[in-house]
Amino acid sequence: MGAIGYYIAYGAIRLVTLLPMNVIYILSIPLYFVLYYWPGYRREVARTNLLNSFPEKSIEEIIKIEKRFYRHLADLFLETLKGGYMSEKEFRKRFHVVNPELPESIMASGRDIIAVTAHYNNWEWLMATPLYFTGRLLTIYKPLSDKRFNRLILKVRSRFGIILTPMSHIVREITSSRKEGVNTMSVFIADQSPRKSEIHYRTTFMGQDTPVYLGSEKIALKYNMAVIFLMVRKVRRGHYELTFKELFRDTTGMAEHAITEAHIKQLEEIIREKPEYWIWTHRRWKHKRVETGG
Repeated sequence: MGAIGYYIAYGAIRLVTLLPMNVIYILSIPLYFVLYYWPGYRREVARTNLLNSFPEKSIEEIIKIEKRFYRHLADLFLETLKGGYMSEKEFRKRFHVVNPELPESIMASGRDIIAVTAHYNNWEWLMATPLYFTGRLLTIYKPLSDKRFNRLILKVRSRFGIILTPMSHIVREITSSRKEGVNTMSVFIADQSPRKSEIHYRTTFMGQDTPVYLGSEKIALKYNMAVIFLMVRKVRRGHYELTFKELFRDTTGMAEHAITEAHIKQLEEIIREKPEYWIWTHRRWKHKRVETGG
């Protein structure tokens, strides 16, 4: 995107962020119709993913979930824009951390943490976690090719104190912090589909053969880090709460893939409980297992 395109897009984003939340949700109504009806956004992908994940449900039930998902997606898009410039006071009203004492106590014992989350509910508002958590928080992000938007994303997501780092630098950030005598919590969004060349493990997720990343597990095992799951729950429209769930306090000597299986199972549980809040438009199952003849 050229400079003119960037400033037009930036101006439109800033205009949206100046609107009060009740007006934001009025805008969400036409956005839902654009996403779901016309021209539509990955309707075929979402429908296929839902049908394959819930073969026991009728088509009527699938369509109900699908419509609720697209309503949530419209809200999520606008909430993400609004959250980029929302005040600390507003965030404290709309995003609450239930048990910040859990990671605080783990880090106080001298242990670093791997925190696993997913594209579920409003994961973008996790940027406000440092308002409740005093430890050093690292978050993996994928740098954008457009340098202007990359700087904007870094500025927005780090404004409450999160340190954003590419995956290739996360170990360096952890070890550097250790040398300073500072424990860290590193956040991984673990439900993305690996590139074909990076597939080293497959599991069963939502009833389907699924390739998964092993990066969070490998780092946790190498540095004996605790593992927790970040559960973001939608309390009501525009209001979310984060609960830290401990999966493993000590990962010494754990079996290979046990950590990955644990957080995958946890994610599946919350998706099955409220499926409309997971991002069904992702091409999560695009890399099928290649069967070899005997």
